[in-house]
Amino acid sequence: MKSIDPNDFKITDKIKLSKIPTLLDLDADSEEKEAKLDKVQAKLSKQQDAMYAHNRYGVLICLQGMDTSGKDSLIREVFKEFNPRGVVVHSFKTPTSAELEHDYLWRHYVVLPEKGKYAIFNRTHYENILVTRVHPEYILNENLPGIEKVEDIPKDFWKDRMEQINNFEKHITQNGTIVLKFFLHLSKEEQRKRLLRRLEEEKHNWKFSVADLKERAHWEEYQQYYEEAINKTSTKDAPWYIIPADDKEMARYIVAKTIWEEMQKHTDIKEPELPESIKANIKIYKEQLENES
Repeated sequence: MKSIDPNDFKITDKIKLSKIPTLLDLDADSEEKEAKLDKVQAKLSKQQDAMYAHNRYGVLICLQGMDTSGKDSLIREVFKEFNPRGVVVHSFKTPTSAELEHDYLWRHYVVLPEKGKYAIFNRTHYENILVTRVHPEYILNENLPGIEKVEDIPKDFWKDRMEQINNFEKHITQNGTIVLKFFLHLSKEEQRKRLLRRLEEEKHNWKFSVADLKERAHWEEYQQYYEEAINKTSTKDAPWYIIPADDKEMARYIVAKTIWEEMQKHTDIKEPELPESIKANIKIYKEQLENES
């Protein structure tokens, strides 16, 4: 299996989404990819235990992608070795009435990871400049001052929101949250095949939604708005990674390895050492417990 460099997927310059491949051939079969992923899983799990004890950082993993791009299965496979206490998954759907009583970032802010833990956003705060941009009528549900109809949405509305998101991410990174954002880059043809599979295989029927077909009709719009969002919000402290997603197994491995490589940059994450006063008396404590039996 060919090696990969996570930096090859990090967005540091302006990109054209249509020029980026959705499939990466590393000359590996399923067993090889699974074995590679297993090794990274184990290392990430051990490192998360140290981060939990260190209690200085939280990690926010943001996953975006078109329907069927593999977000759910990626979460299941990449993080399955984690201690359950160390990882929380949040799937953001249509805002509730309570969430709409606050600004659009509120529901994301209140579930940011605690120190020592991972939070995974399955769909993220970026839905507020993607879905709402394709369907601007959704903005009316936010009851924003001066916006009574779609035509009232200011020209710079989306540009301002992207700036607000950059400021939000800057704020949380400066306060100990490590932010990694992944766009699962799926081809339209591969999505067609996956939607068909949901209809053809009875065990997958429950996954199919007519809404998926309705959103597929807006494919080009979504690609345009994803491209703009990535270009304007991939920053040094909160980078975007574009992951070729036509091969689910490969996408999982690339994401896992990227997280591992990025976490290695935080060399201060270590399990705390015992105070000298306890170290000096370990033998005494051990004898005390052994004598109880």
